[in-house]
Amino acid sequence: MCGLIGYIGNNAVASTLLSGLKNLEYRGYDSAGIALNDNNMIDVFKAKGKLENLKNLLETQSAKLGSSHIGIGHIRWATHGKATTENAHPHLSNDGKLVLVHNGIIENYQELRRQLQAEGFVFHSETDTETAVHLIDREYKKSHSLEQAVISAVKLLRGAFAFCIMHQDEPDKIIAVRKNAPLIIGIGNNENYIASDIPAIIGKVSGIIHLADNELAIVRQDSVEVKKLSGEPVIKPIEKIEFSPDVISKLGYKHFMLKEINEQPNILRQCLAAHIPAVDQPVSLDECTISLDFTKIKNISIIACGTSLHAAAFAQNLWEEWLHLPVHIEAASEYIYKHNLTDENSLVIGISQSGETADTITAVKQAQEKGAQLLLLTNRTDSSITRYSENVIPLNAGIEVSVAATKSYTAQLAALYWFGLYWAEQISSLSQGQLQAIKQSLLELPALAEEVLSHSADIKALADKLKNYHNFVYMARGINLTCALEGALKLKEISYINANAYAAGELKHGPIALLDENMPVMAILGSGITLSKMISNCAEAKARNAPLIAVASEKEDLPLDLFDYLIKIPGASHGIFPILANLPLQLLAYYIADGLGREVDQPRNLAKSVTVE
Repeated sequence: MCGLIGYIGNNAVASTLLSGLKNLEYRGYDSAGIALNDNNMIDVFKAKGKLENLKNLLETQSAKLGSSHIGIGHIRWATHGKATTENAHPHLSNDGKLVLVHNGIIENYQELRRQLQAEGFVFHSETDTETAVHLIDREYKKSHSLEQAVISAVKLLRGAFAFCIMHQDEPDKIIAVRKNAPLIIGIGNNENYIASDIPAIIGKVSGIIHLADNELAIVRQDSVEVKKLSGEPVIKPIEKIEFSPDVISKLGYKHFMLKEINEQPNILRQCLAAHIPAVDQPVSLDECTISLDFTKIKNISIIACGTSLHAAAFAQNLWEEWLHLPVHIEAASEYIYKHNLTDENSLVIGISQSGETADTITAVKQAQEKGAQLLLLTNRTDSSITRYSENVIPLNAGIEVSVAATKSYTAQLAALYWFGLYWAEQISSLSQGQLQAIKQSLLELPALAEEVLSHSADIKALADKLKNYHNFVYMARGINLTCALEGALKLKEISYINANAYAAGELKHGPIALLDENMPVMAILGSGITLSKMISNCAEAKARNAPLIAVASEKEDLPLDLFDYLIKIPGASHGIFPILANLPLQLLAYYIADGLGREVDQPRNLAKSVTVE
């Protein structure tokens, strides 16, 4: 769960690497480092904490930076070993001639470490990565070829890895190799890049090459050669970068998260323009290729992690009502280690914003092996997860820079909504009147979302009143529970306030013991059969002196004296309401975190792409 970059060209390497790493900060990290191959020696510079610390270090070491034209860089999110300078990447061989950076986890590193130590190699860190350095170095001393050494060494590794590797004695190249971890090559004008994700090289290259698993690239200043680990050459297409440099610009907003929250109405508008042409026309697949056999599906499993799991819960509520099929949702990290009943009668849906979520990818693989039909939702159609099925729904939310998901979550909800309607049309489980009413409410959503966001000043004022509480309870019923879960998660992620969500009816079965004047309760009051029960649950919380906040439709006649604070949003159908209600909860979490001085876009301990299990 790291970001890496390599560069070979004519630009100042240290500043080029720092610039690329700056654009990868959204992945989450706790240390940073670069290595330069200059004047027949490898120089490594590392610092704990933010990139600014590394930048300051480099300013004090400017005499050592030389005129290098080749280097690699890394930001690390700690897995094996604490966040220390010693554990930061890059890592060096004992003779100081070989250096590498790594994204992923080497599962058999302990076994290899013991073997290498017995052979005389000395370890200076607690990381699994250093095992790979010494392993490649051992093989290099046999072959005196960096390419052959890498091929021999990585065949001994189990787990996930993306490596950039340099050797002092071969200063004209960087070796890049991957397995189960993303890695791309950026093609420039007499310069080339290697990166773990596109933002690192946006605006710097004319095209990219996506490395596949078990492929190795020899990257020189004027050429890129790709091979399989067998040594067989591979002809790779050079693809155009579809993203504008604006995606990594805040465009005047204080944080990327606030920018991305405000992008949501347009994302919804684009989604609906592509898939809901009119209320009296069938749902359009647009660029999606869906070849599912709906007649064989007897049960649905939706597998995801974090925010994507909350989107799965939203689909569960809608689809069981619309499709009359059982929908099971499960955290991918649980699915992969249990005996599950997935078979050829199952549709397994994997949701991953990045398309690189290791647990979700593993779960999808297992479902594929059991003969299930697969459907994948991702914001990155160039990602690893898309290799497992042709049935892919692109979220088309654009690159999301802030670690906390906002616009990608809304894009997931919209995609699950329109696809559920498409499925209902295929099996005729909803009448034409029902379909038209649902489509009409969906087409109104972008304008309603804009209206909600137009009241951000009111949410900011509320945040100022709530930011000093240390604990929150969120509660809801039915389809709105997913909104409570996601709202609580956002507050936890970026403000570090303990917030927990509960089905409101379960509050009195234990959590109500927590309630007092220091425990605000956030209630999400959607319309429908649960509204009266929710009001009763709110009264129970109020009776325990808990400050009571609610998100509710402006059309509902509520006992206003019950609530300390009321966030009103436009009236909407029960399926649309939680999409709208999520928006003020995102803003509330944002303004509380910002008011507390948190690092909103890069909260501690979190990474955007969770590429390890």
